Amino acid sequence: MAHISAGVATSHVPLLGRAVDTRDTQSEYFKPIFDGYEFSKKWVAEEKPDVVFLVYNDHATAFSLDLIPTFAIGTGEKFKPADEGFGPRPVPDVMGSPDLAWHIAQSVIQQDFDLTIVNEMDVDHGLTVPLSMLFGQVEAWPCQVIPFAVNVVQFPPPSGQRCYNIGKAIRRAVESFDADINVQIWGTGGMSHQLQGPRAGLINQAWDNQFMDDLITRPETAARIDHVEYLRETGSEGIEMVMWLVMRGALSEQVNVRHRHYHVPCSNTAIGHLILENSA
Repeated sequence: MAHISAGVATSHVPLLGRAVDTRDTQSEYFKPIFDGYEFSKKWVAEEKPDVVFLVYNDHATAFSLDLIPTFAIGTGEKFKPADEGFGPRPVPDVMGSPDLAWHIAQSVIQQDFDLTIVNEMDVDHGLTVPLSMLFGQVEAWPCQVIPFAVNVVQFPPPSGQRCYNIGKAIRRAVESFDADINVQIWGTGGMSHQLQGPRAGLINQAWDNQFMDDLITRPETAARIDHVEYLRETGSEGIEMVMWLVMRGALSEQVNVRHRHYHVPCSNTAIGHLILENSA
């Protein structure tokens, strides 16, 4: 049967994609950030996932105020990089995993979670930047990817508890898929940041690191954090961290921490990164 071997959490700041695309990762500003992913690139090359189930949020490219799905799963065969105003990123098309994606959709819906099924969409930096951070510049991504978009842009977003619970449903779905494949689940976004208003530039290092501590050892505690606390403590965009809870919910209760990285700032954002392997 298929299995989820590990989870990855990472920020998806668009400026990091620009640094990769322009080969500027070793400049004074970017080097401390990218140094924190050197272990990760070696690790993922050794682990060789067949499929990455990538939890991200769309930034008004595939979806807009005309259509706002809370949870949307990409079931297509291929997803092109989106044009976010400056042309598409010069990265490979994302090759999907339709059979597994459809199986997950059916299983999760039958577990009483409502999903929007998307056969065609372009994917923006929320999805392509994490791939670049772990795989670097490549001619083709080395695994299939299932995009899983979560609405954390327009109120009301799903609660952390809802995201944690749907992660558990995704794990059950993967483990019931009749194929011997290695699946990783990545939760992206965050950490603390606010991009507008009088609190623009807000970063809360203490809160971010406590969240990572709780995500590792007390995920039920992290899942109970409400929207108001995210807004108050981590800024208007800090709510993206609920997507890390989808990843954590899909892992075993006890996990092994293979890597942890935190750095500020990057484009007025706190960068956080974890690699968690299932202990059972």
